[in-house]
Amino acid sequence: MSTPTADRVQLVELGREECLQLLAANALGRIATGAAGWPPVIRPVHYVFDERTQSVVFGSAPGSKLTMLLRSNRVAFEIDGWNPIERTGWSVIVVGPVEEVRGRAERERLGDGFPHLMRIRATVVTGRRIEPG
Repeated sequence: MSTPTADRVQLVELGREECLQLLAANALGRIATGAAGWPPVIRPVHYVFDERTQSVVFGSAPGSKLTMLLRSNRVAFEIDGWNPIERTGWSVIVVGPVEEVRGRAERERLGDGFPHLMRIRATVVTGRRIEPG
């Protein structure tokens, strides 16, 4: 199997609407966060995209991920997909403030199955698709 070279693939930027559609159509992503004096943390999470608040919502139990999220004021979230036969793929990255969802009505609306329900506001959303060149 050969490795793709720069002259055989191209990166195409995705618009915000396509990025939001991909966020809504998927359920597994990765959060990345860091805080002064701590090593970076990257963890997989099951999530839902809440169109009403333009947010990525996921649950967390107590531990290093939650500690880092509560110490950070901005985090990154990433999802991706690929087609090995066509050698194509895509990636969407969300960067924004993270907060714990505390209100009872909002927790019930979003799903209250975790000790801590977290929300990343999709203030910056970027995406790219890898296509044959």
